[in-house]
Amino acid sequence: MKHGCLNCRGETCTRKVSIFSALSDEELREIASMIVRKNYEKGETIFLEGMESNTLYIVNKGRIKLFKYTKDGKEQILHILSEGEFFGELNLLKKGEYSFNAQAVIPTRLCTLSKEKIRKIILEKPEIGLKILEAVARRLSKLETLVKNLATNDVDARVAHLLLDLKDEYGRVTVEGIEINLPLTREDMSNYTGVARETISRKLKKFEDEGIIKLVGNKKILLLDEEELEKYTV
Repeated sequence: MKHGCLNCRGETCTRKVSIFSALSDEELREIASMIVRKNYEKGETIFLEGMESNTLYIVNKGRIKLFKYTKDGKEQILHILSEGEFFGELNLLKKGEYSFNAQAVIPTRLCTLSKEKIRKIILEKPEIGLKILEAVARRLSKLETLVKNLATNDVDARVAHLLLDLKDEYGRVTVEGIEINLPLTREDMSNYTGVARETISRKLKKFEDEGIIKLVGNKKILLLDEEELEKYTV
């Protein structure tokens, strides 16, 4: 289902996304008037690898995973994106195809800008183009780290890197430790690290037995000793 962004009752994604952070209220409203909002159910596909890339997607609410399929047909997660983050930006200034798949992890609301509209915005506000490039650079840096992690045979290191990444993105400091509300299922964690689901469970239990983390059901992890966890990544 599609809606105009101004129907979000003030919860416009333009206020949430970093690339528009320096704009005035009037400029934000102008961009919001160009946006089309789309809702997706859990597991619904936004686009597939190889489809024409002609849209910038902004996560207004929910969570998106970007992934590719390996040669043996396994899913390899590249990024998990949450509220205020965007994707589909790489081919906005030229004709191209998506190089990955995008799927809603939970019920999600996306705000979309067509290639023509985002070009118009960038021409009028070049600083937005620079912010997009900065975000792309950060994302490519994370991908480079992921590739390095996947190249190692040290499964402990892979899982430790994943937990530290999740801590940076979703961690919240509490009196007990850093509480991480997991955006990933155990299966997703397996697909992210390239190890079997059973191995993920064993490694998490190992870290718990060592007093590094505390498992709180399947949706939450309490990081108790970040320094010890980091030792596994060296």
